[in-house]
Amino acid sequence: MGVRTRLAAVAALALAGSALVAAPAEAGSTSYRTTVKPVVSGLDSARGVATFGGKIIYSVGDGSVYEAWAHNGKVIRKLGQVPGGFAPAIDTNKWGVTYALTGAGGEPGAPLPPGSATLYKLRPGKAPLKIADIGKYQLKDPDPYNTEGPATESNPFGVAALKDGTVLVADAAGNDLLRVWPNGYIKTVAKLKPRTVTVPAGLGPEAPPAGARIPAEAVATSVTVGSDGYWYVGELRGFPATPKTSQIWRIKPGSYGAVCDPANPYKGKCTRYADGYTSIVDLAGGPAGTLAVAELAKVSWLKWELGGSPIGSLYLQFKGRHHKAGYKLELAPGKLALPGGTAISSRGKVYVSSPVFGPGAVYQVVAKR
Repeated sequence: MGVRTRLAAVAALALAGSALVAAPAEAGSTSYRTTVKPVVSGLDSARGVATFGGKIIYSVGDGSVYEAWAHNGKVIRKLGQVPGGFAPAIDTNKWGVTYALTGAGGEPGAPLPPGSATLYKLRPGKAPLKIADIGKYQLKDPDPYNTEGPATESNPFGVAALKDGTVLVADAAGNDLLRVWPNGYIKTVAKLKPRTVTVPAGLGPEAPPAGARIPAEAVATSVTVGSDGYWYVGELRGFPATPKTSQIWRIKPGSYGAVCDPANPYKGKCTRYADGYTSIVDLAGGPAGTLAVAELAKVSWLKWELGGSPIGSLYLQFKGRHHKAGYKLELAPGKLALPGGTAISSRGKVYVSSPVFGPGAVYQVVAKR
């Protein structure tokens, strides 16, 4: 089943302080514990999370985006509302401008409905400004490595606002990273190739036999900018959603036409930064090379969809040597169900939304010793 179809099917089921980014040796201390405290509660299908100054920005299932004080969760204002059905991905640039990105929407396999697969600029008190139709662009930029569904599928799922006014968009169905200019012009930054994985057990009689080796699409769900200025893209991993096969790619800023190739992961302008994750849905860049990594479900998105545990994960991924990831630390293990988004503030505070379907909240991760 195509990536747009799978993520749309998942959506259809909807009916810490700065010490957290300390050096890995300190974070790895056995006395180091983390938990979560709600910052903004009573949310329906919270997903997108961003920060600006002392404020937190978040999105919910009807397409609304709000701004609140991070210290007490008091809503300041509504920034706008884009076509709903699934909370949009959001990001706020260094100037305080927030962008919202809608996904595929509609029935799996059907034409994209109006307002879906679109990047918007939010303008408080005014209607959101349509910046670019991502779905339309992908019709002319098919995935050359496509293995499932139409090669022109589009399901924009991750967004990162750059300081020059352009915006990066990760397309989970196109398996690529795009750069969008304020006038709507789009260029393809990188294409993510499939990875050959081993089929896990327990997927039912219609799945290939457990142990078989098959190609699985990359499913680019997330993008962020690291403290080094490089662009980082996270994967969900397509069917059969084999755990521990989701990668994080590191892309040289200003690149176009790059290829992220798991068979040659350390060549070219897109190189593998980290491996061994499961069903990544969001990334956030933090100080000193730190990344926050949100996984939808530990068992994989597919195993959850088949009735498995909804418990997801949030990690701090620390920088290693030679442009590769180093130590990683799981935050508040066992306490997050289906996390949807994450952010790290300029002061190193870590936030996460959970669950992406149903009643939930935006939480701050709190360190305890």
